Amino acid sequence: MKAVIFDLDGVICFTDKYHYQAWKALADRLGIYFDEQINNRLRGVSRMASLDIVLERAQQSYTQEEKDAFAAEKNATYVELLQQMSPADLSDEVKETLDTLREGGYRLAIGSSSRNTKLILSRLGLSDYFDAISDGTNITRSKPDPEVFLMAAEMLSLPPEECLVVEDAKAGIEAAHAGGFRSAGVGEASEHPDCTYPIAHFSDLKTILL
Repeated sequence: MKAVIFDLDGVICFTDKYHYQAWKALADRLGIYFDEQINNRLRGVSRMASLDIVLERAQQSYTQEEKDAFAAEKNATYVELLQQMSPADLSDEVKETLDTLREGGYRLAIGSSSRNTKLILSRLGLSDYFDAISDGTNITRSKPDPEVFLMAAEMLSLPPEECLVVEDAKAGIEAAHAGGFRSAGVGEASEHPDCTYPIAHFSDLKTILL
């Protein structure tokens, strides 16, 4: 393998609490029940698909125009909350592992369905760190479709079989498998039968790759 493609949220950093707060604010305004268990279903899912899940408990139906406005409202709240992030939100374990892999000759990329990927990387102090960034701004299909990872591999000019995908969501492992990538899974992703390397800690990547 010559490159590692990382999911962002739940792998490089954790912004779940900001997503939850933003979706909760929207749901509360609309009078829709929303809790952390429902929020867990949104992990690795596109913004509009997430909105559909949030609206499952709505007492009325909404037009596409209204849904677009809801998604924009949620994102505006989320982006505002992201301003709280700083390089302190990047763990020493993650940064040290990334540096070690880079020193070991691996090319590093991001494969995330988030349209706020570049903003988050900027807040973490990683704006110019990765060799390629494939995110929600350049894909049309979200995970478990492999498009985001295939795009990252294309940006790296490498075939999928030479890239390892690192994921925390089962949908991400499904996407990696569908695209012909090997995968390393942390958290719930480690339990997926298609996960090539189940790992307990981010730093375990060094054991796999070095």
